[in-house]
Amino acid sequence: MLLKNLCAVIHQGGLLHDIGKIGIPEHILLKHEKLTEDEYNTIKKHPVIGYDIIKHIAIFNENGILDSVLYHHERYDGKGYPRGLKGDQIPLTARIVAIADSYDAMISNRLYRKGMSLEDCLKEIEKNKGTQFDPEITDVFLSLFDFRE
Repeated sequence: MLLKNLCAVIHQGGLLHDIGKIGIPEHILLKHEKLTEDEYNTIKKHPVIGYDIIKHIAIFNENGILDSVLYHHERYDGKGYPRGLKGDQIPLTARIVAIADSYDAMISNRLYRKGMSLEDCLKEIEKNKGTQFDPEITDVFLSLFDFRE
C-alpha cells in the first residue's frame, strides 16, 4: 500500500475505531466511577460491535479500516482484546491507531478524571513500549515530540 493511501486508511480507521460504542449502554459510557468487572467486559465488546456495524462496506475490508476498528485494543504482548493477538499478528494500522487512541485517552479530560500532562503521558507511553505498544511505532510516535530528553 502506498504511504499516502496508508495514511488515509489510518486517518479513517482512527475516526471509526470506536464506532462500536454505539452498542454500549449509555449508563456505562457516562459512568463517573470506576467500572465494575461486568461493565468493563461490556465495554470490551465495542471493537467487535464496531466491526459488525461496518463489515459490509467492501472498501473497508479491502483497505484495512476494519482492522483498525476490530484490533485497536490488541496489545503487543498479546494481552489485549478481542482476540489476544501479539506483535506483528496485529495489523499495522491497528498498532498505529492503538497508540494514538491511548495518547488521546490519557491527555483528555474524562468524566471520571482529569487528563494527564503531556510529560506524564509520554512517560506512560514509553513505559508501555514493547508490552502494550509496538516498540518501533512507539519510537516513531515519541520522536514527534522533539522537546523530550
